[in-house]
Amino acid sequence: MMITDENHRSERDSNIEADLGSPENLDGASGREASPTEPEGARFECSAPMEANSCSSRSEDRGVSEGEKEVHPLAGKGCTSLSASELVALDTDNLWNLYLDARERQDEEGKTQVRNALMEKYLPLVRVIALKLLRTMPSSVELDDLVSSGVFGLMDAIGRFDPDRGVRFKSYCSTRIRGSILDQLRSEDWVPRQVRLQASKIDRALKDLGEEYGREPTEGELATRLDCDEAELRRRLARSAAARMVSLSGKWSGQDGSGEQMAHTLQNEKAIEPREVLNEADVLSFITRSLTERERFIILQYYKAGQTMREIGEILQLTESRVCQIHSNVMVRLRSIIDPEQVRILLSA
Repeated sequence: MMITDENHRSERDSNIEADLGSPENLDGASGREASPTEPEGARFECSAPMEANSCSSRSEDRGVSEGEKEVHPLAGKGCTSLSASELVALDTDNLWNLYLDARERQDEEGKTQVRNALMEKYLPLVRVIALKLLRTMPSSVELDDLVSSGVFGLMDAIGRFDPDRGVRFKSYCSTRIRGSILDQLRSEDWVPRQVRLQASKIDRALKDLGEEYGREPTEGELATRLDCDEAELRRRLARSAAARMVSLSGKWSGQDGSGEQMAHTLQNEKAIEPREVLNEADVLSFITRSLTERERFIILQYYKAGQTMREIGEILQLTESRVCQIHSNVMVRLRSIIDPEQVRILLSA
């Protein structure tokens, strides 16, 4: 039984309500900014630089008197001596102190470790923002895709945040998370609106002429219907081809219900083979100019940093299978200009 798009959206909205929780448990249900329980330390002020390999507990921020202060468990330890689980167990005040200390000392390894722990603390906020945006999106948009785009905004916010400005981190990062998600959506819908309108007019004219003549119309007939000459028609057809692009990882279904990936059904025997002249610069140029931020991150982390699909998925809050799918989509697009094995060699160099 097929589910209509409207039913799909209604069902999805119900699931969103369940994920967000009741209005009593969520700020923003009555018009305020939506947020989960704000992580402790979401607003703080930077203290004087700490000594290397130390961490201030900021007991005074939580109302603990001098006589009640305890020896901090990190005393004498540095960022890199702690495991990921030990870092995540810290409250956000201590994590921010460690992060700012590592940033000041230009300790890149320590800074990355603490940043990842901070990201885990604030991931609930990314999810809430993604859920709210999802309500306004078509049913084809997936929550996981929005969350992974928001992760880049969170990562950027942590790296750029300056506590000396007195701005709440939650407010600062919420803007960047939302902007990162919207930027990703805009980058994926890269076909100009005017081109889509032209493609729609051509499709409608083809359909009408086909019904009138009982056959495919000629270029001359189609040009006459669209009130242009044949040269202009060919230019419009070339431009509108972009609007008809489909996902090569998607499947088409035959009458028998069988499905096949689009990429597996395509063949172009006339395709030019430029592999002999392609070099590493060409591949890197393709990655820089043609891939979205998320696609670029996955490719570079997989081939350059040597991370597994699972590890990349944990960073982007995507399932391993979704990361594999995005990777496959990129490789299909590269396949027309270079052998996949050569891509691996060039990227791993």
